[in-house]
Amino acid sequence: MYTNDKTVKVQVGNIAIGGGADISVQSMLCCPVHNIEANVEQARRLQAAGCDIVRVTVPDKEALKTVEALKKSISIPLVADIHFDYRLALDSIAAGVDKVRINPGNIGSDDKVKLVADACRKNNVPIRIGVNSGSLEKNILAKYGSATPEAMVESGLYHISLLEKFDFTDIVLSLKSSNTHTMYKAYELAAEQCHYPLHLGVTEAGTENMGVIKSAAGIGGLLLRGIGNTIRISLTDDPVKEVEAGIKLLRAIDLRQGGIKFVSCPTCGRTEIDLIGIAKKAEERLKNVNKDITVAIMGCVVNGPGEASAADIGIAGGKQCGVLFKKGEIIRKLPEEQLLSALLEEIEKM
Repeated sequence: MYTNDKTVKVQVGNIAIGGGADISVQSMLCCPVHNIEANVEQARRLQAAGCDIVRVTVPDKEALKTVEALKKSISIPLVADIHFDYRLALDSIAAGVDKVRINPGNIGSDDKVKLVADACRKNNVPIRIGVNSGSLEKNILAKYGSATPEAMVESGLYHISLLEKFDFTDIVLSLKSSNTHTMYKAYELAAEQCHYPLHLGVTEAGTENMGVIKSAAGIGGLLLRGIGNTIRISLTDDPVKEVEAGIKLLRAIDLRQGGIKFVSCPTCGRTEIDLIGIAKKAEERLKNVNKDITVAIMGCVVNGPGEASAADIGIAGGKQCGVLFKKGEIIRKLPEEQLLSALLEEIEKM
């Protein structure tokens, strides 16, 4: 079975994808592409949020001005999203992008594919082949009857072969579908047939709530099996939320360190403090604290310190009071209104 450390390593600017490299989190700018100021501002926010790689659409030559401004304004790698016009790929490479996202079969004849492959090779720019269940080739759709996982993989391998024909192998593959099951199976099949890094994503996943759930199921399930090298959680929302969700997902499955991990109980009839309110406030106050610790917010002292004994620090409620504990050992009893402040003070000392 394919695993992260057995893939080819592809270098995208200062970020490595595959070959055992850390899983990177990506997002895409969603401002009108010709609004340079808005795109630069959004890209800077994404970088500040922890985005590893950012993508921008390049639908025409005017958009290259935005590409040039972005390259001057951010330090994370920039990907040009190209559809159909090979000349825009060449212009984007000349403008300094770090990766190009295309489907080789959609940009014309072999000589055009060769031009792009040669330009990418000369400038050390990898290519992401972006297969989408909604845009498969007609002959492949006719063969399988619909956008099945098998059809998506065949399309991906076809596009890979077009690049390999010209000795270009600096490739990342994505096989996105809005159907989580289809996406999952497609990547599973690709992992058995392909040694290139895989970019994971559930496309058109929806607004924040459903999009995060669908992405966690599909992307998280694959990552837990060692499948996947870079991810994007696609949301109909501010792209900063995509990055935040991606980072949280990686931390939740122990694929990214740094930042606080929370353990909190779902409450029950024994709970006699405002556990939900305290937990939400604690998460908000600590969201930008980059300490690699586990914090527990538990509802009662009956089970709290015991169930959360692996936590570095935590609180557990009583009757309008509670306890502060470290590694399962109670260190102080406090009234309810002091629990959160005492917890934050102790974390600050750690």
